[in-house]
Amino acid sequence: MATSLWRNWSGTETAEPVRTVQPGGVDEIAEAVREAARDGLRVKAIGAGHSFSGIAAPEGVLLDMGGLDDIVHVDTGTNLVTVEAGMPLWRLNQVLDAHGLALENMGDIDRQTVSGAISTGTHGTGDRYRGLAWQVQSLRLVLADGSAVRCSAERRPELFAAARIGLGALGIITEVTIQCVPAFQVQAVEAPMRLDAVLGGLEELVAENDHFEFYWFPHTDRTLTKQNNRYSMDERMRRPTRLSYWWNEGFTENVLWEASNRVGVRFPQAVPKLNRLAGRVWGARNYADVSHRVFTSPRKVVFKEMEYAIPRETLPKVLTDLKARVEDDGLNVSFPVEVRFAAADDVWLSTAYRRKTAYVAVHQYHRHDHEAYFKAASEIFDAVGGRPHWGKMHALGAERLAERYERFGDFLAVRDELDPDRRFANAYLDRVLGA
Repeated sequence: MATSLWRNWSGTETAEPVRTVQPGGVDEIAEAVREAARDGLRVKAIGAGHSFSGIAAPEGVLLDMGGLDDIVHVDTGTNLVTVEAGMPLWRLNQVLDAHGLALENMGDIDRQTVSGAISTGTHGTGDRYRGLAWQVQSLRLVLADGSAVRCSAERRPELFAAARIGLGALGIITEVTIQCVPAFQVQAVEAPMRLDAVLGGLEELVAENDHFEFYWFPHTDRTLTKQNNRYSMDERMRRPTRLSYWWNEGFTENVLWEASNRVGVRFPQAVPKLNRLAGRVWGARNYADVSHRVFTSPRKVVFKEMEYAIPRETLPKVLTDLKARVEDDGLNVSFPVEVRFAAADDVWLSTAYRRKTAYVAVHQYHRHDHEAYFKAASEIFDAVGGRPHWGKMHALGAERLAERYERFGDFLAVRDELDPDRRFANAYLDRVLGA
């Protein structure tokens, strides 16, 4: 039960828990929760620490979920896969590869644990596809009284509706069953385009590709578009060589990008020129690979991030306003703005709940000041009813968030029933859900 200073990946959050527990199974989790209750301590399950917000910050007992990363069951008849909650996504992909399966959609990072990615609303991009929580078919949790329960659409459906994106506020997820799909390849076509051309042809670009996203480089009119489309594993397609993968994913997007940002810190006036150069260096590519190797990329450059889900139809105005605000306020922005898309879903606290969504993510290198830029961006996003990503930086509280989620009150009712003493709360959840 040793303890030490906890720090998230980006360094935006730190905490010093009272004690750390490394459970090896459900019974040990239940006992840790009961002991915390006896000592009047709050409990937080911790995975990879890849959230930028304080959602996982442990104030009392830190439950290190790293030991719960086994396969529970793989059913190749139904494509249902059950794993322990501490399994990281990169290892889950290895498991699925071995069984000829895949996640239907993914975000662009695979370092998170399965439970962390689900609890914070991790998503990918695609007009016909939804986030990871939508793919979940059942969950097993340890509740505040130490009991272990299972939930699904048929068994305890209200708990299931709330817990798929539960923010860690309802219990400790111990197992997750995911509806997977047969493994598939993705052909990736990456090409530079002018921002006005992307916004002018947005409907076609989103509708005609399985997975479309783009990056806009502030201080320029340049974007890098990514048009990704799905194919059977039987199709013969050109995969990148090791040298090509290293050059693009390793050197250009990490080593060279880190160097560019370090120069920008020392010489802020050079940032617009560096962005224009980056828009040229990140040039056209056309390749194919197994789905998760296209969806995800290694991220070694440390940054801070805020992301909002906005109504799809507001995107052109939002980006136009953001572009003007960056220039008018003299903001120095070294990182591209990432834009992705998702279909509407019915998960209570999903940022895509009942509306077709565009995601706009703003980033800043960790050595650059982010506050003025993020504040300006959030004002633009808030003006169109944007919903902030639960795992990324934002300043909204429960009162304003309740206005943006139809089922917010229902979620709170489930929480009140299961955790009246707020055993699984922390300062972040006190702010976004109410103390």
